[in-house]
Amino acid sequence: MNLARLASFVHKWLALLVGVQIVFWVVSGLFFTIIPIEQIRSEHLIRPPETARPLAIGNGAALSELRDLQGRAPIKLTIETRVTLGQVIVAEFADGPPALFEAATLRQLSPLDAEAAAAVARAHVTLASAPARVELIETESSEYRGALPAWRAQFADGGLAVYVAANTGAVTARRSDIWRLYDTLWALHIMDWQNHEDFNHPLIIIVTAITLLSVIAGIVLIPYRIRFGGGRRRKNGPATSVAADG
Repeated sequence: MNLARLASFVHKWLALLVGVQIVFWVVSGLFFTIIPIEQIRSEHLIRPPETARPLAIGNGAALSELRDLQGRAPIKLTIETRVTLGQVIVAEFADGPPALFEAATLRQLSPLDAEAAAAVARAHVTLASAPARVELIETESSEYRGALPAWRAQFADGGLAVYVAANTGAVTARRSDIWRLYDTLWALHIMDWQNHEDFNHPLIIIVTAITLLSVIAGIVLIPYRIRFGGGRRRKNGPATSVAADG
């Protein structure tokens, strides 16, 4: 078998083997380049943050002795201004989840209930409607891998879901229909159909190597195809001319 036949055999059968995945790569890559990542992240729906107000914290001694409902002492305190919640303190603990306190009174606000989470989600985006459904999420999924437990506030517009951490009141994720399409194409692109994260696994490495071999074989074929096509035109040319003269 000469080089041209070998290259043709390799190119044809390897391309047939990985052809569907190549289509997935091209289609998903085209989608990634056309749709702005800001739209995927729903950044155009985020309400501008409020201007921070002067800090107003109660008794400093009480702050230093802050405890949560379980009597745990925090190892780190962060003071923030949140929409709908006002000035709050996020307390982190060495042996458990964080907790949220009202800065002025040191009253513990966490874990947030569904009504408070819905208010946080609605204030976070510019949508006029309230969430159609609010549910508590306690396990990770392909759509959400943030802080748990979290409230999932589902809006009707664009299938937008806003996730609010129950322990801190922070918005931890936004997921829309276009994000879900992006995530599906990303899973196809990296060939990780379960977790949608790993792009270093053996399968994609093998398929990419096969695709590379097919491309190299196709490049090897180029001069043979060009020469074959030119030779056929030269061969048919005189014959056609003779037939016409006859």
